[in-house]
Amino acid sequence: MHPFLKKSLPHVAAILFFLGLSYVLFSPQLQGMQLQQSDNQQFQGMSKELNDYRDRTGEEALWTNSMFGGMPSYLISTVYKTNYIRYVDGFLQLGHSRPASFLFIMLLGSYILMLALGMNPWLGVIGSLALSLSSYYFIIIAVGHNSKMIAIAYLVPLIGSIILAYRKKLWLGVALAGLFLGLELYAGHPQITYYGAFVIFFFILAEAIRSYREKIMKHFVKVSAALGIALVLGIGANFSHLYLVWDYGKDSIRGKSELTHNAENKTSGLDKDYALSWSYGIAETFDLFIPNLMGGSSTIGLKPDGETAKTLTAMGQPAEIATQIPSYWGSQPSTSGPVYIGAVVIFFFVLGLFLVGGVTRWWLVSVTVLSILLAWGSNFLAFSEFFLKYVPMYNKFRTVSMILVIAEITIPIVALLGLKKMVNGEAEKEQAMKGLKWALGIAGGVALFFVLMGGSLFSFISDNDRQMLPQEALNMLASAMSADRAALLSADAWRTLIFVALSAGLAWLFIAKKIKPVYFMLALGGLILVDMVPVNHRYLNKDNWVPEMQAQVPFAPSPADLQIMKDPGNYRVLNLTVSPFNDASTSYFHKSIGGYHGAKMRRYQELIDFHLSQNNMAAFNMLNTKYIIVPNQQTQAPEAQQNPGALGNAWFVNSVKLVPNADVEIEALKGFEPRRMAIVDKRFEKELNGFISNADTTARIELTKYEPNHLTYKSDNKSAQLAVFSEIYYSKGWNAYVNGKPASHLRANYVLRAMVVPAGENTIEFKFEPKMFKVGKTVDLFCSLSILLLAFGLIGYELSKIFRAQKLDSKTNG
Repeated sequence: MHPFLKKSLPHVAAILFFLGLSYVLFSPQLQGMQLQQSDNQQFQGMSKELNDYRDRTGEEALWTNSMFGGMPSYLISTVYKTNYIRYVDGFLQLGHSRPASFLFIMLLGSYILMLALGMNPWLGVIGSLALSLSSYYFIIIAVGHNSKMIAIAYLVPLIGSIILAYRKKLWLGVALAGLFLGLELYAGHPQITYYGAFVIFFFILAEAIRSYREKIMKHFVKVSAALGIALVLGIGANFSHLYLVWDYGKDSIRGKSELTHNAENKTSGLDKDYALSWSYGIAETFDLFIPNLMGGSSTIGLKPDGETAKTLTAMGQPAEIATQIPSYWGSQPSTSGPVYIGAVVIFFFVLGLFLVGGVTRWWLVSVTVLSILLAWGSNFLAFSEFFLKYVPMYNKFRTVSMILVIAEITIPIVALLGLKKMVNGEAEKEQAMKGLKWALGIAGGVALFFVLMGGSLFSFISDNDRQMLPQEALNMLASAMSADRAALLSADAWRTLIFVALSAGLAWLFIAKKIKPVYFMLALGGLILVDMVPVNHRYLNKDNWVPEMQAQVPFAPSPADLQIMKDPGNYRVLNLTVSPFNDASTSYFHKSIGGYHGAKMRRYQELIDFHLSQNNMAAFNMLNTKYIIVPNQQTQAPEAQQNPGALGNAWFVNSVKLVPNADVEIEALKGFEPRRMAIVDKRFEKELNGFISNADTTARIELTKYEPNHLTYKSDNKSAQLAVFSEIYYSKGWNAYVNGKPASHLRANYVLRAMVVPAGENTIEFKFEPKMFKVGKTVDLFCSLSILLLAFGLIGYELSKIFRAQKLDSKTNG
């Protein structure tokens, strides 16, 4: 066998193993099944209009009217065709063979990180399992957080590439860093990228300290400057998306509000209570080690044969009610499951802390602790408030518990660095045995503590229980619910204790040289699989899979939907049979007043808070809410009711009320008549030039052509009139034209567009034409091609160097 092929064989075997494991763990995919992902269903609802437009025209609309009255599509579904990174993404995703491809990329990326850390292929595979099988990843795959999962999967090799650049191969590391940064940003989940930057920052800081101590600062500066090239190219390849999202972010709920009420809860980004609403409990942190410490999941009920079921039966109630009571009792509003990293991985992490020294240990430990403290959110409020106020961009993101993704990366790294020292003989036997005793004492001691004391530590009753159950029912069921939840904790504490004991026993056998390294690593890999796969199966199993056709058609129209769709006009729908402002099913069939998105427009959210949620019909009418879907009083089936007050697509008003600021403007929407009056901020006073209050009863304006990004109206009015359009005002892209010539327009009624229309018969057009989308195409193309040429060129160069070296060795030996 050729030496190169012989050297490559372990890596090829590892890749084939990752491929096989991915399809084994998602085997229903091979049987024509797909995951029924709740968030993916919402995505299909919110992106339906955009996808239909793309299929019909081959172009990107960049704006959709199907949610929240209208919003840009940058954070919904936009294809940036000149970013050629997308072809690499498609290849790595096995032709978008989801969800198996998610796990495959995570395993492969983790393997690259392990190799960058100096692991041999065996340890590389073990490290890949340790990094890739966290329960959180399977949970987010199950619910459909696809972009988040892909972003995590690309973040891991990005970190590995940066380590490679500093430690081993500068230009190969730079090229791969550019490629994986391009892929990371293409995944489109800024929050994960932001959290990944914490890991990278701490590593580079540690490298700076190490370089200073070893007097190699010149090398550090050289590598850092070279990585700057990768940074520029990675950002440049995604310039269109990044710029448009950044620019829109200032007008979304991630940007600063103009309102001054509730100032103590506001930041320059998200409101504090919203940003911290999903905060990990302090005690809940131990479920990184014991999965059912706090019951596991809000979507999984108590056992039908447990104490709660027995109590219900004794009360004359069906025992099945117990299965509707969540097993989770922690402080989060809800959760699909714990961030279980694994008892085996945590044990070797603790062992690694005693074997890995110097700057490496401290940067990894520091960023791990930081992620845990920040995940506590409102449970460690002073610390979180400091970051919300002073750390750039931190207040742009919600669900702070997500930052535990850092610990999910760094904890396995520490574990594997410790294992590397053991396997390579870099740790003395005495040091390894001492570390083993400490690891067993700490990890085993924590598990034993929860085995013995867990049942008496907690009440096992949460605020969610108090909100869900009437006080009388809770009083009767509390003891039984506590017993059931305590049993879950006890069972998993015992489970963790057993895995700690097995891990310690395996480590002792190896340190004492009772087993060979290859058998130790095989057993360890098997132990991680046996630990993680059953826990992951709790949250992603056969119940999550449906036939492919069912997954592709996420929502079936109700009779009310079918009735409304007979109306060919352009109007909006309010659906009160769902949570209207947290559900995108209505958007699948109609232009919805509500929707589902974490970055809706700030002013629209404020309209919801102040008026739509308070049933202010003036607000609904000005948004042209022609139909309201309500539950039938007898059958509860959805039925459509027509709203006679809907004002249509556009109308002329005869008066204007100028207001000094946003506070007054939003308050003025109470009790006003949108048919007759427009409320306008004084900043737009200049755009009102030419309008004189009057009542021209013969004036007419109507929508004649509709596309999500191009609206055409015809008007006929004897004098200049102020037209109000039932469309959301967004100045960063929407341009107005009268009879083909550019015209100014303004904001009215807090969120709508308005325009002074000249006298006569006119054609009025609104076109969504964000300039930077066109400019960005060229930047995307140049930078993405540069990344691909650099990455594949340097990979080819490195391979050629290996071939030349081996050829020279063959001649020398010959």
